[in-house]
Amino acid sequence: MIYEFKGHIPVVHESSFVHPLAAVTGNVIIGKDCYIGPGAAIRGDWGEIILEDGVNVQENCTVHMFPGKSIVLKESAHIGHGAIIHGANIGKNVLVGMNTVIMDDAEIGDESIIGAMAFVKAKTIIPSRSLVVGNPAKIIKEVSDEMIAWKTKGTQLYQQLPKDCHETLREVEPLREVPKNRPTQEAFYDTLRDFMEK
Repeated sequence: MIYEFKGHIPVVHESSFVHPLAAVTGNVIIGKDCYIGPGAAIRGDWGEIILEDGVNVQENCTVHMFPGKSIVLKESAHIGHGAIIHGANIGKNVLVGMNTVIMDDAEIGDESIIGAMAFVKAKTIIPSRSLVVGNPAKIIKEVSDEMIAWKTKGTQLYQQLPKDCHETLREVEPLREVPKNRPTQEAFYDTLRDFMEK
């Protein structure tokens, strides 16, 4: 659902996909090849929210801020299921793990990885290429070339997903039994541990 608010109509590039069960409100600009999953809420009622090209905001995420703030999720930022970005800026090619909370005026440097369920306090500055975990979040090491390669490959899947959704996603009635020729799905992306062991 796309909503106008106080004269602001969201701008969504035609190559991007916003799931019908997501809500995008007000002063929001979504660039090319972005994916917005079902249950996501991107609420630009009190300030501008910019998603640069190739960003994904997955299922049940919230992006919002206090009045008078504006935020940017830079190119290829990857916001995992259930994460909350509240008034924070997210750098280029960052991975925000599932159920992470990033608070107001935090700045996440390019190519950082924020682990699942981390809590990043307001006004925290995370340098580029930081691996961050915990509650409260702490930098534990620098992101390696191998880790960022794995992250980038995963984000590329989400950059392909809008096209796949535009072409094949449709509402249907469920089948009542499993068909004999049900197609199988290939495994085409490894966990980080499996990727590092190759």
